[in-house]
Amino acid sequence: MANELRNMFDDDEDPMNDFFGNFGRSLFDSVASHNQMKTDVVEHKDDYQVTSELPGFKKDDIHMDYRDNTLRIHATHNISKAAKNDKGRVLRKERSNSDVARAFYLPNVDLSKVSATYDGGLLKVTLPKVEKDDSSHQINIK
Repeated sequence: MANELRNMFDDDEDPMNDFFGNFGRSLFDSVASHNQMKTDVVEHKDDYQVTSELPGFKKDDIHMDYRDNTLRIHATHNISKAAKNDKGRVLRKERSNSDVARAFYLPNVDLSKVSATYDGGLLKVTLPKVEKDDSSHQINIK
């Protein structure tokens, strides 16, 4: 009987409570991910493959660098503010300036062999790994 009474007032099992409790978080996640660079990172034995969606950007809008074992991708583009023509007014403006950036920790990259392509809104980066030298080196103490 006590368990039945407790369960009557237990909000954890209430699907409506779950809906409203997660509504704000879901809305925030949706808005935050809208202006985010969607990226796949795949590690192979010999390299890393990074594929990022950057629709609407030009190649010159994208900047990449690699430092501290981290690949950084930054892209920005500006939509012209002149959105009306001589014969009308803007009724709806959904396009805006975009500024996105991501960073990925990818250690042991051979920088001399990194390559990248950008086609159809997809940035593809190949980062070959440095061949590991498992041999040890004796250090003499003087």
